[in-house]
Amino acid sequence: MDPEEIAGLISQQGDAIAAFRKHVDTSLDTERKEREALEARINRGGGHKGGGGDATPEHKALGKFVRTGDDAELKTNSVGSDPDGGYLVMPVMSDQMTTRLYDQSPMRRISRIETITTGDAFEEIDDRDEIGAEWVGESEGRPETDTAELDKWRIPVGEIYALQRVTQRLLDDANRDVGAWVDGKITDKFGRSEGTAFITGDGLKGKPRGLLTYDTVTDDDFTRAAGKIQYVPTGNASNFPASNPADVLRTLMWTLRAPYRNGAVWQMNSNTASVVDKFKDGMGNYLWRDAMTDGAAPNLLGYRVEINEDFPDIGAGEYPIAFGNFTMAYIIVDKAGIKFLRDPFTSKPNVLFYAYRRIGGGLANDDAVKLLKVAAS
Repeated sequence: MDPEEIAGLISQQGDAIAAFRKHVDTSLDTERKEREALEARINRGGGHKGGGGDATPEHKALGKFVRTGDDAELKTNSVGSDPDGGYLVMPVMSDQMTTRLYDQSPMRRISRIETITTGDAFEEIDDRDEIGAEWVGESEGRPETDTAELDKWRIPVGEIYALQRVTQRLLDDANRDVGAWVDGKITDKFGRSEGTAFITGDGLKGKPRGLLTYDTVTDDDFTRAAGKIQYVPTGNASNFPASNPADVLRTLMWTLRAPYRNGAVWQMNSNTASVVDKFKDGMGNYLWRDAMTDGAAPNLLGYRVEINEDFPDIGAGEYPIAFGNFTMAYIIVDKAGIKFLRDPFTSKPNVLFYAYRRIGGGLANDDAVKLLKVAAS
């Protein structure tokens, strides 16, 4: 190749390099202008309704990141401020619900329960009399002896109800079964209401007759009129006696006759239990025995203790403790359980949750229970 050809090739190569450099410079200039235009739009709030004026801090932070790659200001966005990123962080809704727990009466667990399907009351023959019997010699006459007389008691069945209004929108859009929740609340309330009535109910407007609403006397089983409950006084007008208070509990326990002590339990509320569980015998031993297994009932003088918050506290004239065989003493009459009705028509756009229960309760055998009365006599 002659020198002229070589010189021509070198010249062509130089022209190509110059053209490439020009192309690169043009591309870089174009990218710079586009970046500056984007930064200008961001700083002006461009692309947002009502843009213009000073950019918000997050826009400035994004602009600095585009220019320099520095994300320090972007990292200052936080969950604690909704505009700075908090809107992007959503809470997690639990699929459970924290629910207040209420005290439930033990009466349904320890009493006699009868279920009826017809009628509005439950009746039973009351056999508390005895026949006559006489000793005679071999050749003596045998006149007729006394016959036993019978009686009858009656437990009427009353009604308790609840009517709850819930919007159809809430039933449709809630993230849980609102209907089941309402049904559960009604069932719980019925249970607590009837438990209270079994102790203090006045028997009016269909309410059960409560154990502590019957007349009380100090007469024993064979001299007391039917339908009255025997009580044992504490010997102090407003409290337990100051000395040997546990003796009063022993007296109450032995007042319940032997045929009823098998299966008998104590009932009292927590405040009374907190007093009784400190009582000691003459040797300094506690009379109260906590259960050996978790969840089991404590023991007092060999008999189970049932905590019933419907009993009154210790106070003048009150009956804070009962001891008895409640399976024999008190009867609960159920009729067909709880009925639930849902009405989506009457009160649109609401759904009415209506529930009712027919139930009765009353004293069946007054010999089977004894009460402690806070009284001097």
